[in-house]
Amino acid sequence: MPLKKTFSKDKKKCTVTFSVPPEAAQGAETINLAGDFNSWSSKENPLKKGKDGTFSVKLTLDAGREYQFRYLVDGKKWENDWKADKYVAAPYSNADNSVVSTIIE
Repeated sequence: MPLKKTFSKDKKKCTVTFSVPPEAAQGAETINLAGDFNSWSSKENPLKKGKDGTFSVKLTLDAGREYQFRYLVDGKKWENDWKADKYVAAPYSNADNSVVSTIIE
């Protein structure tokens, strides 16, 4: 699940492609992206399934920040990104959240 990042010319925005490959999707029908950037909405950012079975969605985020997120698989199972920039303890459960960084180093 690589996180592909592209920064705007002025470095104020970062377009992030969130992807879940078929082996991670494990036959999922739907996958939604929830995180800091959408108030943890489990419906606002559905991933689209490609012909190869990979689910993906692009979001444009403010640069210079870190965002926590998780994937909701088939509306019932929360999963982390296997290749997130890092992981942090989730404040409301005994799990970790994935983190994507839009900080330019």
